[in-house]
Amino acid sequence: MTYKIYTLGCKVNEYESEVMENILIKAGYKKSDSPSICIVNTCTVTNTADSKSRKLIRSIKKNFPNALVIVVGCLIQNRPEVLEELEIDIALGNKDKSKIIDYINNYEEKITKLYDISEMDFEDMDLSSSNLTRAYIKIQDGCDNYCAYCIIPYVRGHVRSKNKDNVIKEAKQLIKNGHKEIVLTGIHTGNYHDNNYDFADLLNELVKLDNLKRLRISSIEVTELNDKVLKILRESNILVNHMHIPLQSGSNAILKAMNRKYDTNYFINKIKEIRSIRPNISITTDVIVGFPGETEKMFNETIKTINDIKFTKLHVFPYSKREGTRAANMSNQVDSNVKKQRVKVLLELSKKLEQEYMDKYIGKEVEIIPETYQDGYLIGHTENFLLIKTRGNEKDLNKIIKVKALKDEYPYLFCENIKELVK
Repeated sequence: MTYKIYTLGCKVNEYESEVMENILIKAGYKKSDSPSICIVNTCTVTNTADSKSRKLIRSIKKNFPNALVIVVGCLIQNRPEVLEELEIDIALGNKDKSKIIDYINNYEEKITKLYDISEMDFEDMDLSSSNLTRAYIKIQDGCDNYCAYCIIPYVRGHVRSKNKDNVIKEAKQLIKNGHKEIVLTGIHTGNYHDNNYDFADLLNELVKLDNLKRLRISSIEVTELNDKVLKILRESNILVNHMHIPLQSGSNAILKAMNRKYDTNYFINKIKEIRSIRPNISITTDVIVGFPGETEKMFNETIKTINDIKFTKLHVFPYSKREGTRAANMSNQVDSNVKKQRVKVLLELSKKLEQEYMDKYIGKEVEIIPETYQDGYLIGHTENFLLIKTRGNEKDLNKIIKVKALKDEYPYLFCENIKELVK
């Protein structure tokens, strides 16, 4: 039997797809571009994500009419009514992805399995090896923040976390299998807890593992960067020189309407505290434009806040109305053309900020872990997430090599391989 997995959305989905792939391979299935089984791990964070998921499923059914089509994830959890429209063979929400083989083996007629997401325990999954240079570990699921714009708490459920011993065991196995960098991911990663053992306790234990070279946090809320986390940032160079901290808006009025748990002063002061520990740290962020009621003045406040903080890169999203969220019923919805224009402005600002940060490293030596090899070039990231392109050999993939930055070739920082394998 052959399979192909399609993944949309976040790093949590990527991790869960890799888990399903590991399970299929262990059961003797072979990856193929002409599959007999197609699995789609869907996203529903925006209307665009919904549309992409549905379009992909229709395309698969057209291209592989005889394949068993399995659709899992957030779209199914959020909008089960699409099942009849899409004629899915097996449909699972956000539970039982780790039991994918059981559903395949027991398939005789259409299966739909949806659970009450509000009452779910953490579904334990683990990876012994990853297809990616940066190996992800999902340590947490769910969110209790209920930001006014966000559908995710309704499709991922309440906060629940992986047993700490299982996280450490999984990390050790990934390191043993050659992974030098581990990324901790979840829906609300910094809210990890296992009884009285919290996120900082987990970081502190992971940075001490033998042969782990880099530990990265996929995303963390600014309110969770407490003294315990910052102490690890100060004392361990295993925790990388990069953090992704969502801002969402630089206007206090919009932050309050969004039900975010901070204001701009709190955010700015926390970033100053971080940079007092790591002056050259790369800080990337998420920004939503066109939230209901966002005026031109408020948008300009966001631009000012971004410029004051000097992020390294912005991930920009136009507000997407999600039925069932508080923001969906708010008045003063922003015109779509206005949202598009504001997205364009922030993307241009993001490029400017990226290049300013990149240019600081021209002429300097940096270490990268090459992730891909294309036409004589190695491409990979530094610990502070600069995207590097350098001439090299395929044999050096997944090793740590030292390079010297020569010039800005956006989105790459073009480097000279100084042929010194450092680790």
